[in-house]
Amino acid sequence: MKPVITIPDPVLAIPTKTIIHFDKKLATLVAEMKTTLKNTKNPVGVGLAAPQIGINVSIFLMRPKEKGEISVHINPKITWTSPELTEGLPEAEHRLEGCLSVPKVWGVVQRHKAVKLDFYDETGNRTEKKYEGFPATIIQHEMDHLSGILFTARVLEQKGQFYKPVVNEKGEEDLELYTI
Repeated sequence: MKPVITIPDPVLAIPTKTIIHFDKKLATLVAEMKTTLKNTKNPVGVGLAAPQIGINVSIFLMRPKEKGEISVHINPKITWTSPELTEGLPEAEHRLEGCLSVPKVWGVVQRHKAVKLDFYDETGNRTEKKYEGFPATIIQHEMDHLSGILFTARVLEQKGQFYKPVVNEKGEEDLELYTI
């Protein structure tokens, strides 16, 4: 397992390089990323981009359901976006987006409701697939990572608000407005 890189590490702000060789080194990276994603807790990770473990290459993993299968996306390109936008995370109770690399900060980000993604899997097979709802949101978040953009920049450009976790009187975790 690799540690997740957090802000203000500069690797998070650098656009990634294209992967050229589908070899043993790539297989090792994918295995390390899968282990890291499976072991993220509080919050549970649903996506992980290579820059988040300090590697500047164009790859991200996605697992929309906690016990679901992890999909690998190498050299991904969004080829189409729906005109409809979501207001925060679809299908989520609090609709706030977060990031393993920006701990304890949440915000609402408008993203396209659906996307088509052209990508390679870890064996070099090319695929184009349409994603909707939560998976589409994860993809756009991870694609931002590959471009050196954090979700916090999206919240700011959309003039949104940030939230942070707090413990309420009942001892439960709650979210409150956070001003930076």
